Amino acid sequence: MQNRNTRILGFLLLLIFVAGAAFSATTANAAPGAQGFVTATPGPDGRIIYIVAENDNCGQVALLHGITVQQLRDLNTRLDKDCMLTPGQQLVVGIIVIEPTQGPTLTPPPPTPTPTPVSGTTEVCVLLFNDVNGDALRQETEFGIEGGAVSLTNINGSYSEQKTTVSTFDPDTLEPDRTCFSEVPPGEYSVSAAASDAYNPTMLTSYELTVRAGDSASVDFGAQLKTVSADEPAQQSGNRSPILGIFGALFLLGGAGLGYYAWRSSLPKNRLKDSPLHRK
Repeated sequence: MQNRNTRILGFLLLLIFVAGAAFSATTANAAPGAQGFVTATPGPDGRIIYIVAENDNCGQVALLHGITVQQLRDLNTRLDKDCMLTPGQQLVVGIIVIEPTQGPTLTPPPPTPTPTPVSGTTEVCVLLFNDVNGDALRQETEFGIEGGAVSLTNINGSYSEQKTTVSTFDPDTLEPDRTCFSEVPPGEYSVSAAASDAYNPTMLTSYELTVRAGDSASVDFGAQLKTVSADEPAQQSGNRSPILGIFGALFLLGGAGLGYYAWRSSLPKNRLKDSPLHRK
């Protein structure tokens, strides 16, 4: 019985030894793959880098990547003559040429046009018209006044010119002819107009004007004959005179009545009886 137990125990020990040996062999065979024998991918610069794992050697690394040991040495000039590797060491195992990615072709935007500065001179035209009705607005039947004076003067004194007005007009459009100043430089100007002594102005006689290069400006001035403005008040006064006469007469009669009443009230009664006005 004891011999039988001894044999069973020996058999179990043998099984345990065989199982341990098989496990060790399996672990040893699996170690290289677990230690990083994986094909590396190229980096941005095209180099394929392999990280050395534990127990790696140059022959294994070269075989894994399909190159010779000499090619591995050529790619990694720092390897010593024994080709000793250190875990964590970076090895170049290949170089590929990376074609540049063709991006979308950018169309340059059209050039922005540069505005051309306006230069040159302009024209200023002035109309001195006969403002018949005195409303400070030119009507179609109100034409220019001949012999008036108009002037255009730059505020800084660099330009000044005077001209005489005309009374002509275009027979087709019935538009009066204006007095124009041509080739006027840009700037700030004062434009004024004056008719003869026979007229009274019905509008301002001077304006401030900004002249810009390439523009054109037009200014109107109105004046009315003095005879027209003098006759109108007289005619209005004559129309109101009868009414004023009637009111004046009534006012005088009322005043006379109040005066007579006050006089009679102040007289003594006996004198009032003897008064000729009281006698019957």
